[in-house]
Amino acid sequence: MSNASDNVIRLLPRSLRARTNLLLIAGLCVVQAAGLTIHALDHLNIADRAEMHENEHHAFSIYHTLVELPPADREAGLAAIETPSNFKIVLDNKPDTHFPSALIPIFSGMPPMGRAMPQPGGQEEGGFPLPGEMGGGEGRPPFPFEGGPPPGNMEGVPGEERRPPPFIPPSLSGMGMLPARLRPQRIVMGHKPGTRHYAMSFQMPDDHRWLDMSYTVRPPNPFGSPTFMISFALMTICGGGLILWGSHRLIAPVATLANAATALGRDVHAQPLPESGTTEIRQAALAFNTMAARIRRFVTDRTLMLTAIGHDLRTPITRLKLRAEFIDDDELRDKFLADLDEMESMVAATLAFGRDSSTQEPMTALDLGALLQTIADEAAEARPDLADQVSYHEPDTAIRIKARSLALKRALTNLVMNALKYGGSATISVTCARGPGQEKNVCIRIDDNGPGLPQEDLERMFEPFVRAETSRNRETGGTGLGLAIARSTVRGQGGDVTLANRPEGGLRASVILPL
Repeated sequence: MSNASDNVIRLLPRSLRARTNLLLIAGLCVVQAAGLTIHALDHLNIADRAEMHENEHHAFSIYHTLVELPPADREAGLAAIETPSNFKIVLDNKPDTHFPSALIPIFSGMPPMGRAMPQPGGQEEGGFPLPGEMGGGEGRPPFPFEGGPPPGNMEGVPGEERRPPPFIPPSLSGMGMLPARLRPQRIVMGHKPGTRHYAMSFQMPDDHRWLDMSYTVRPPNPFGSPTFMISFALMTICGGGLILWGSHRLIAPVATLANAATALGRDVHAQPLPESGTTEIRQAALAFNTMAARIRRFVTDRTLMLTAIGHDLRTPITRLKLRAEFIDDDELRDKFLADLDEMESMVAATLAFGRDSSTQEPMTALDLGALLQTIADEAAEARPDLADQVSYHEPDTAIRIKARSLALKRALTNLVMNALKYGGSATISVTCARGPGQEKNVCIRIDDNGPGLPQEDLERMFEPFVRAETSRNRETGGTGLGLAIARSTVRGQGGDVTLANRPEGGLRASVILPL
């Protein structure tokens, strides 16, 4: 079950705007389809009634045409009449009883159009007999009304089954308006339940023959109207356009908030969001600006604290160095001065960490290839014994980024010098890649050929004053702030620094920066 839901989620678009558009347009199509289905059903009902009325009108017209002809000419007249393709008409000695049938009486005054005849019963209730078995049985005539009461006389026939009359078709209500000599003696209507097949039989007034008509009511076409699909397409296009425009207007503040968060990650002093728009947008902008102000205050307070501590420690360290000169024991004096030098180095690193944590330097566009080439050259000059182990692989095309050049140079130089100091080599390369959110990034890799680090220490190395004792100790120098300063600097520019052991041996420092 979870696999199916995961597959459905993977098929959905990633962006909120696309998902919102998809949901609203799908909902619009469903509503449109439901509305047009209701409209089509109404259209089918009306069209079905119109088709039924037209068929009954054809039947009445054919009867009217034939009844005015002399009886001897009716066969020829029937052959000459152009009948609809769904009609089958014959002159016979008995009514058409293939379907369940009912007798329709002809009064001198027919009931209003569309009204049913009175319920069956006695003469005072307007009841009338209905045929039971139209084929007759022993001792029964072929048709129970043969020789029965004349038209208009609705007294029942003893022993005959009664049932409610059918709906009087509006087209046949005109029979009562015909002259008495043209009215049929009897009308029998039949219908096969569950089908669209009907039958009508009219007994001619001047002979005993029946005009039998059987026909099929053709099903209406819900798409017969040319405007049906056109209206659906026009409404869907107009509704879809409004949805796209509305979702763009609604989702735009979310994109603005995401861009502001990205800018805040690169520069803590980025411009605040405009607090305008709807109530919810103003509240979100106000909350974001408040959070950014608190972050700026926290960074500033931390920087000031580190700077103050480092500055205040310099004075007592200097006094201790002066007093150490008066120690007579040379060995003790050298150890004492070495400890003071280490303390001074830690204070200087702390001050550097505080300076790099502040983001006062403006963002500028720079050529990343030129910057890395400069760092490689300076590293080779600083360690001439390892100059041959420093290499830079220039990318095929120039890469330009926006960054704080001085701070970024210090962070990358720190990583390169660490690679030389602890790995014995530094190989610099650059590639372009896409991040998890499909954003474009540039990846700077600094590889060495050293022993690497234990897996559990790779992330811990970025904590201040942390060093791996198996590979980096106080004898090698350093205070454990180099990687922390590098990560703080790069993250302040919207990127990140990670460490990983290379499969072929050595350590790789990866610097990710946004393009």
